[in-house]
Amino acid sequence: MHYKRILLKLSGEALMGEKQYGIDSNRLNEYAGEIKQVVDKGIEVAIVIGGGNIFRGLTGAATGMDRVQGDHMGMLATVINGLALQSALEMCGVQTRLQSAIKINEVAEPFIRRRAMRHLEKGRVVIFGGGTGNPYFTTDSAAVLRAIEIEADVILKGTRVDGIYTADPEKDKNATKFDSISFQDVLTKGLKVMDTTAFTLSQENELPIVVFDMNKKGNLLKIVDGQTIGTTVNI
Repeated sequence: MHYKRILLKLSGEALMGEKQYGIDSNRLNEYAGEIKQVVDKGIEVAIVIGGGNIFRGLTGAATGMDRVQGDHMGMLATVINGLALQSALEMCGVQTRLQSAIKINEVAEPFIRRRAMRHLEKGRVVIFGGGTGNPYFTTDSAAVLRAIEIEADVILKGTRVDGIYTADPEKDKNATKFDSISFQDVLTKGLKVMDTTAFTLSQENELPIVVFDMNKKGNLLKIVDGQTIGTTVNI
């Protein structure tokens, strides 16, 4: 396999599937099956999920809610999504651990770096919930931070688009896709991969990012097998 330890970043919206909000059980089970294929190959997998399908702090702030309060609600939403994915994975026979940056001892372990790495070494999928535990930080930032802490080889950002384009491919039919691109070129061209904080942290730590279509069956396995899928951002 091309990678030994990966961090998979999923958006909360991805779990909605065909629904307008909440969690689509069919989509959840599809993702669990894709992740199981990778785990069965001996790859160590950590996951960070957003909470936008349930609540987004920025949206709450836009309607007059206190931003800190809204962000804490968003963090709790990521734990809900983590619990849902944990259940789906365990129904597939995959051992998991859910760790939260916010202490919720009844449903999740607290995030402890050494414990997380030990779980990964034992073949368990570790799901990180609660973001970074701090307001004003996105789950993109949480994903990069956790990836660096657990010494992941790469961040795999699963989206509904099959890579990074010169423009939004859903709006511009003439947009062309990059197979690979440097961190500097992403910044120079003003392309949107992650929020600035997360992207800069990844660049400074020379942590590659692969943006790919998570909804296309088999893509995740092809990436860890070394095939050119999506767009790779590297130094």
